[in-house]
Amino acid sequence: MTVEDRGLGSGTDVLIRKVDSRLAALRAALHGPDLELAEELAARLREMILATARSSAADRARVRAAVHYFVQRRESRDARLPLRSLVAA
Repeated sequence: MTVEDRGLGSGTDVLIRKVDSRLAALRAALHGPDLELAEELAARLREMILATARSSAADRARVRAAVHYFVQRRESRDARLPLRSLVAA
């Protein structure tokens, strides 16, 4: 059953796809505790996305911001923004 089948909006589906896409990229790059933490974080984000699908706009915005942070956290080529271990953060 997809998100659409449950009557939730397409915005919910888009957020879940973003989380899943980022997690797929992380699986190729991370190992050990960092990967486990990334998978746990992705699972919690999916839960929050589904739980707030019919919540207030403010609650949905908070979840979108969390997804955005997770998706945008990329290894930086810029020395000013080094990527630290997820476990160390």
